[in-house]
Amino acid sequence: MIEIENVRKSFGPLEVLKGINLTVPKGEVLTIIGGSGSGKSTLLTCINGLEPIDSGRILVDGTEVHARSTNLNSLRQKIGIVFQQWNAFPHLTVQQNVMLAQQKVLKRSKAEAAAEAEKQLKHVGLGEKLDVYPTRLSGGQQQRMAIARALAMNPTYMLFDEVTSALDPQLVGEVLDTLRMLASEGMTMICVTHEMKFAREVSDRVAFFHKGVMAEIAPPEALFGAPKDPELQKFLAATH
Repeated sequence: MIEIENVRKSFGPLEVLKGINLTVPKGEVLTIIGGSGSGKSTLLTCINGLEPIDSGRILVDGTEVHARSTNLNSLRQKIGIVFQQWNAFPHLTVQQNVMLAQQKVLKRSKAEAAAEAEKQLKHVGLGEKLDVYPTRLSGGQQQRMAIARALAMNPTYMLFDEVTSALDPQLVGEVLDTLRMLASEGMTMICVTHEMKFAREVSDRVAFFHKGVMAEIAPPEALFGAPKDPELQKFLAATH
């Protein structure tokens, strides 16, 4: 499981996480909603160890992410993260992009990495695109390639940071369908999203962040159906 204990994080004078406490058990799909600047994306990069924290602890399967003794590279193999920007290598084919980290980090042979890349690309509906270059893909396909690249590392947990926010509206659905598929297969996921319908449909729980505080967390029917926090009520009214 992922355990977050009283985590605080500031950028200069601005405190973006103000004592977050949260436990995400294996198999749960948690979505995080809230306005921009509420600390949602920062929390994901802290879980993955990409950002240091000021105080508190984050534990992944009992390993303290920010402890000096922790090997972050090996820990990150457990925690896939997919950002708004997919950052593909344009001179490599789709399959080669998905092979690269497997060979470099997991030390898989070329044949093993190629087989895993093909499997995961088929999994996200890109089986026909193995030899295509990323620039020839639509935005939605590029984002699904980024998801396949993360899955090819065989992570235990997946973090998704607003993966549809840079996409044209007509491409959002195909990426959300991929996330729905992963959720149905039991992948433990934390998704920062603006897509309320998706949060309502897929989540076991939804957390609402406001100004660095987790103001409310509940199953989707309770959070959307009977929100208690006044800021959450305002937020939901504005998103309808």
